[in-house]
Amino acid sequence: MTLASLTTADWHARAASVRYETGHFIDGKHVDSVAKGRFTVVNPATGNALCEASAGTGADIDLAVASAKRTVASRVWSRMAPRDRMAILAKYATLIEANAERFALLDTLCMGKPISDMVNIDVPSAAKNFAYFSELVDKIDGVVTATAKDAFHYILREPLGVVGCIVPWNYPLLMAAWKVAPALAAGNSVVLKPAEQSPLSALLMAELFIEAGAPPGVFNVVNGLGEAAGAALALHMDVAKVAFTGSTEIGKQMLIYAGQSNMKRVALECGGKTPQIFLADMPDMDTAVTYAINGIFGNMGEVCNAGSRLLIDKPIAKEFIERFIAKGKSMYRAGDPLDPATNLGPMVTASHQARVLSYITRGKSEGARLEFGGSAPELPGAYVNPTLFTGVNNQMTIAREEIFGPVAAAIEIDGVEQALAVANDSIYGLAAAVWTRDLNVAHKTVRDLEAGIIWVNCFDHGDMTQPFGGYKQSGQGRDKCLESLLSYTQTKSAWINLG
Repeated sequence: MTLASLTTADWHARAASVRYETGHFIDGKHVDSVAKGRFTVVNPATGNALCEASAGTGADIDLAVASAKRTVASRVWSRMAPRDRMAILAKYATLIEANAERFALLDTLCMGKPISDMVNIDVPSAAKNFAYFSELVDKIDGVVTATAKDAFHYILREPLGVVGCIVPWNYPLLMAAWKVAPALAAGNSVVLKPAEQSPLSALLMAELFIEAGAPPGVFNVVNGLGEAAGAALALHMDVAKVAFTGSTEIGKQMLIYAGQSNMKRVALECGGKTPQIFLADMPDMDTAVTYAINGIFGNMGEVCNAGSRLLIDKPIAKEFIERFIAKGKSMYRAGDPLDPATNLGPMVTASHQARVLSYITRGKSEGARLEFGGSAPELPGAYVNPTLFTGVNNQMTIAREEIFGPVAAAIEIDGVEQALAVANDSIYGLAAAVWTRDLNVAHKTVRDLEAGIIWVNCFDHGDMTQPFGGYKQSGQGRDKCLESLLSYTQTKSAWINLG
C-alpha cells in the first residue's frame, strides 16, 4: 500500500501508533535534559497535548556543542574522504524517503500541516535537498593564483567548525534540511534547535543520520524554548556560525547575540510581505488567479514568501477580484489534517490563531473591505478561514506587517511604475512576482524590484539551484544552491616563498 492510497482512517490508525522520541539527541543518543525540564507539544488540530518534550537549557546546549566540537577537533567528519561523506549523505537522503510516513505524521501532528502536503511536498523536498548537497561534497575546490616566479600561492576552503541551526515551525523538516544539509556537506558539525512547537521530526532526522553511517556527535539536536536553548546556542563561544529562519524581530536578536559573543557568522532568512504584480497584459488570467490563491492560502499562509499583497492593474482589477472570489472561497478546504482531502490545516497554535484574527479585525477597522473569510470555521482546533480584503492601500497594517496566515490584501495599481513603487514600499524584500506578456516589462521589474527572489508568470517555482533569501529586513544569506554550501566554509590563503 502506498502513502497516496491511505485513507483518513488509515492515517489516524498510524498516528495512534507512531513512534517518536522526546529527548534531545546528543553524541549519537537520545538523552533527557540536564535539569529534567519538560514542555508540552500541542496538536493544533485538536488542542490536545501530544507529548511532553525535554526542555533544553544552556547546560544541554553546552553538552551538544562540546560533542560537536570533539568531532571537529578529531576531524572524523571534515577529513573523511569526500566520496565517503558523499555516500553517507546520499544514503541519508534515501532513509528520509524510506521514513516518509513517520516524518509526515510527526510534522502533521505537531503543527497541523495537511498530511498530503507532507507526503507530496515536504518529505520528498527534504530528501532531494540532502541528495543535492551530497553531490556537491567533492565540488568544493581551491584556487592556485598567478604570482611572481619566486612564490607559490594557493587558497583552500575549509569548514567553519560547529554550526548552530535554529529553524521555525512552519516547515519543520524542510527548513531543517535547508540549514543542516549544506553545513554537513561542507564538513561542519551541527547543533540543531527546532521550534518548540514542532520538535519531533528533528529528532528523527538526527537518529537516521547515525543509521546512515555518520559518526556520533556530528549532528546533534536540542529541544527547548527560544529564549533558553536558542539564545544559549546563538551566544555560545564555540559556535562558529548560526543559521536562522524565523521572524525579523528574532533575526535582529541573532545579530546582537553574535556581537555579544564571539562575532560568529550569522545567516538570516526572516519575514516577508511578498507582492504579486498582475498587469493588464498578463498571459492568462485564470492561471494567474489560481497562482494568486495558492500563493497566499497554501500552507495556511504560514510561509515566509507568502504572496500576501495582490497588486492588480486597474483595467483588470474588477474581473480579477471576481474570479479570485469565485475560486478562492472554495479552493481550500479546512479540515482534519490527517484527511488526505484536507488542504487547509489549523494555525500552529491557538495564540497564533488569535494573532491572525486580530489582524483581520484591524483590517476591517482601517477601512479594508472583507470579501470573504475573516473568521474561524466551526471546527475544533486553531483554524482560520481563507480571507480576502479589497480596497486596501499600502499604508494599512494588513499591507505592511507579516500576518503569517491565510489573509490576502488586494491593492489596485495604475501600471508598472506604481506597482514597483508600492511593491518596494516595505521593510521586507524576500520575494516578488510579476505577470505580464511584455518581455521588456518583465526584465524591468526583475531589475527594479527589491527582493531576493523574483518570479515571472508563475509563483513559488524553483529547484535546488535557486538561491533562497531576501533583501532588507527579510535577512541576509541564502538557502539551497551552491552559494549556500560555500557560506558554510572559510578560506585559508597559503603563500610559499620559492626564492
